[in-house]
Amino acid sequence: MSTTTARDAARGHSSATLYEASKQPIAIDSRIQAAWTGARLRGQAFTVQGSGGDNLALHHGVIAAPVGSVLVVDVGGARHGHWGEVLAVAAQQRGIAGLLIDGGVRDRDELRDLGFPVFARNNSIVGTRKHYAGLLGEPVTVSGVTIATGDLIVGDPDGVVASPQADIERILDAADARVAQERDFFTRL
Repeated sequence: MSTTTARDAARGHSSATLYEASKQPIAIDSRIQAAWTGARLRGQAFTVQGSGGDNLALHHGVIAAPVGSVLVVDVGGARHGHWGEVLAVAAQQRGIAGLLIDGGVRDRDELRDLGFPVFARNNSIVGTRKHYAGLLGEPVTVSGVTIATGDLIVGDPDGVVASPQADIERILDAADARVAQERDFFTRL
């Protein structure tokens, strides 16, 4: 599935609908939330394994990620500002669709003003170093959910889900059926 197809593949479904349709543990911990109100993620994951308090791996991820992808970063929930305005501008210039990070970010107002969607565990002004190059494209764990490059990431005000690439079509078909069933239910009400 191409990145463009993956971004469109969510068929407009919410994270909650995809979660319920999946019947799998694909929901990311609710403590990982949008950095700004209205942020929405949709795209294929490009995974980055970093180190808490170090953001060099994120810089490498911005350079390597395919256009339209969502950077999915594991920094172990560290309370540092791993991502901010500068990286968001660089990511936008590269055509990256957003960021899901198990760790901290900063510059939330600037991220909102840029319209760059970020879902993070925390907000922090604590600075980072640049020593660990990281691992790119390898599976990472975000709040107990293993995510691989190519998985479909959908984030909205209800939360974030990571649908395994091999199961995306089944989940989307089940979500379509669920929405149709709900529409019928509302009509009967």
